[in-house]
Amino acid sequence: MIQISELSVGLGDANLLHDVKLDLSPGQITALVGESGSGKSLTALAIIGLLPPAMRADGRIQLDGENLLELPETQMCRIRGKRIAMVFQEPMTALNPLMPIGDQVAEALRLHHNMDRDAARAVARERLDRVGLSGPRFPLTLFPHELSGGQRQRVAIALAIAQQPDLLIADEPTTALDVTTQKQILDLLTGLVRDEGMSLLLITHDLAVVADMADQVAVMQRGQIVETGTPIDILTAPQHPYTRDLLAATMHQPRLVLSPPDAPVLLEVRNVVRDYPLPRPDAGGTHFRAVDDVSLIIREREAVGLVGESGCGKSTLTRAILGLDAIQGGTIRLAGQEIHAGQTMPKPLRAQMQIVFQDPYGSFDPRWRIERVVAEPFHLIGRPKDWRDRVAEALFDVGITGDAMRRHVHEFSGGQRQRIALARAMIIRPSLIVLDEAVSALDVQVRTQVLDLLARLRVKHGLSYLFVSHDLSVVRQITDRVLIMCQGKIVEEGATADVMTDPAHPYTKSLLDATPRLPDTLHPPAHNLVSRLADTGARH
Repeated sequence: MIQISELSVGLGDANLLHDVKLDLSPGQITALVGESGSGKSLTALAIIGLLPPAMRADGRIQLDGENLLELPETQMCRIRGKRIAMVFQEPMTALNPLMPIGDQVAEALRLHHNMDRDAARAVARERLDRVGLSGPRFPLTLFPHELSGGQRQRVAIALAIAQQPDLLIADEPTTALDVTTQKQILDLLTGLVRDEGMSLLLITHDLAVVADMADQVAVMQRGQIVETGTPIDILTAPQHPYTRDLLAATMHQPRLVLSPPDAPVLLEVRNVVRDYPLPRPDAGGTHFRAVDDVSLIIREREAVGLVGESGCGKSTLTRAILGLDAIQGGTIRLAGQEIHAGQTMPKPLRAQMQIVFQDPYGSFDPRWRIERVVAEPFHLIGRPKDWRDRVAEALFDVGITGDAMRRHVHEFSGGQRQRIALARAMIIRPSLIVLDEAVSALDVQVRTQVLDLLARLRVKHGLSYLFVSHDLSVVRQITDRVLIMCQGKIVEEGATADVMTDPAHPYTKSLLDATPRLPDTLHPPAHNLVSRLADTGARH
């Protein structure tokens, strides 16, 4: 058992963590939940000894009778990776892009156990097999960029479990993954805990995931753990007001405004084909077909969801719609005008479409002040004389006060940055806004705020949305119709409520089956929690 007590972390005069107490037992999954900035990741970094140098930590983190906070770095280096390991949210930044995956897993073994290269690589092969990356399809010589996001996360897990640690910390390990890959990763982590007897600290903001796999739940707010209990207790009878707020935000349904069924067509995609040349042509041909004969329409004031696994063609289709990629067949029309990729696309037509990305920080110039960031799209229509007033109005629409105009992007939280991205998208009054995984990285409370905001702006400005997402619960909340995409084709479409409750295609059913659910009293059943409720005799 790892026992954490009276843990506090400070920076200057500010206390970031206050008197944190948590016990992590072998063979047990502990979920640490809370909004962004509540201190979840900071707690994990304190446990593994990776706090920034400017921060101070006090209290006790006991492992085998030793307080890890008092150990020198040389001793922590022997514990870190061997006794306590961590899986980060973004594996591409956690892995070395210049080192083959086999060498990365073997490196820790050679460092801690003084293995020779061949022995370490043999263990690395076994660990990669254990996480579902078996040879010869996944040789040790592959580099991270040659793998998908889910496969890279598996490599990160293989690296973390290479030395069979006592504690595995997983910090939002599935946030950016589609539901099918998420289920595979969560099932893998659960299996590792049960088979190898390790303790898992799972940091997440998804209460449905908590319901499905956790043994213990700790709720964190403003650097303190405000409630601890079993998933049954936390989700069916929360005691702390903040826990009740988290649950309410998870269950919240934005006010859905359905567009008239006879509204004029805004976007028309007909028989679109998008091919990519293969770097090494094989027996299958010289090109890979990413989008295969896709047709769809979006009407004025309509919100349409586009759902599918990573690699299904969603982003490729989106780029074609925005005029960023040339197509090899079919037509795309916006308000009756045909869209062509490249410089030939008229600026007034391009101004009718804007996009909000998953990571707003990566889409902003960090050197610019907010007023310049939001005003950027004016280059498509010409900057008006009252442009500053227009910027202030756009920021006000998304709930950001006018005094923010002179500040920089790094001075805002993730949810505030996404609001600023929406203001930038709306500043020139487009007809269509494409939202590409725009809320997937947000915690549940901020996500609720953004979804409510999208619903209000749609009514106020008569917007149409193309909502690209792998999160079916979000699509269910915000869209009128949904399109299900698989291997470059639209395999099912219809009213969102109909598709979600009575799917016709096996692929849609598999997506719904892979989606974590809250218990019956709150939402459709979560299998693990429902069985535990039955086992304990609890009544729904």
